[in-house]
Amino acid sequence: MELLTGIQTIDPSALELGAWEICLRLACAMVIGLIIGIEREYTHRPAGMRTHILVALGACAVMITGQLIFTQYLPFGSSPDPARLSAQVISGVGFLGAGTIMREGANVKGLTTAASLWAVACLGIAAGGGYYTVALAGTVFVFATLTIFELLQKVLLNPHSHSRDYCAETDDVSAFLQIIQEQARLAKCEIRNIQADHLAADNYRVSFQADFGRGRIKERRQQFFSNLVKHPATRSIRVADEAVGAK
Repeated sequence: MELLTGIQTIDPSALELGAWEICLRLACAMVIGLIIGIEREYTHRPAGMRTHILVALGACAVMITGQLIFTQYLPFGSSPDPARLSAQVISGVGFLGAGTIMREGANVKGLTTAASLWAVACLGIAAGGGYYTVALAGTVFVFATLTIFELLQKVLLNPHSHSRDYCAETDDVSAFLQIIQEQARLAKCEIRNIQADHLAADNYRVSFQADFGRGRIKERRQQFFSNLVKHPATRSIRVADEAVGAK
């Protein structure tokens, strides 16, 4: 009874959200999605900047709406749960994250992007609740996890990996993807993170990663790259930030 009495004596006006406060929370959510989304966009992941921004904004809007409903009905003796709507976001965003998970042979890709979408939704809820310290500090830690810890993972957990990131332009995606797999078998390397983007009517950009493992690495890299450059479907190809090999 004491708890109920305490709730009834709350001044509803003290809980109201002004227009500026709502805009500030939405702006905070947009910054969260922007920072995390740019990192995912830069690494050519399935969900990029706009997707992360929309997830953060949507989660923030849901949390704000929950608080507004609570404030609206509190004077009438009702005590709706302001966190109920946001709880559905945490579980529902899993369906969106599942769309970024892909299976390539024995490898599963997109788990980190799915996790980043879920984390962005949670941070958006924090921003919508007005917990700016949680939202902004969480963004810093998530961004650090996606960048700094990725480098540490390569150095500490996989020190013998010899991977190269390639970016090529082609007018025949299907033929180019086929030649990549053929040359990968010849060079005994593993192809990962393939992404194709449509640039123009007859021009496509294909980015992928090739892991050469151990043994005659330099020779196999040269063979792989040379055969791709010579293929008719290849307009140009480059390795990371190295010079472009074009016809």
